[in-house]
Amino acid sequence: MRILMVCLGNICRSPIAEGVLQHKADLKGLGWVVESAGTESYHVGEPPHRLSQKICLEHGIDISHQRARKFTGADVDRYDLIYAMAGDVLHEIHRTSASAGSRGHIGLFLDELNPGLNESVPDPYYGGEDGYHHVFDLVNRTCDAIISRYAQQGSK
Repeated sequence: MRILMVCLGNICRSPIAEGVLQHKADLKGLGWVVESAGTESYHVGEPPHRLSQKICLEHGIDISHQRARKFTGADVDRYDLIYAMAGDVLHEIHRTSASAGSRGHIGLFLDELNPGLNESVPDPYYGGEDGYHHVFDLVNRTCDAIISRYAQQGSK
């Protein structure tokens, strides 16, 4: 299964989600490929935010190898599942991929944890380290829900 995590700049939320889900999938031997992208090109080519890296390392997950890239409409044909970290990101994904195919499921990331609530993962970029801890906690629990839901299905 191929999964894409998408946020705004691809340096805070989606790299954490990529790292956590890939780590959990690897531990379970699932053979999943998890990647991330941003709807904006502010940070293309940059590594994840230093606090995203720090929080993940504190949990044994190294995301320093990741590099930000921009989401493209063609991504909908490359991934089985595409998760938006926030409502505005989901809107931009749909706008960008309107003329592309729709192989993958596109939805809000936190809907896997709290279905139907349409909640966004808060953007920690302008806050302090506590915000990154909060994001990691939300991401960690949601990734457990994703593993639980899709592990038996193998490839969607």
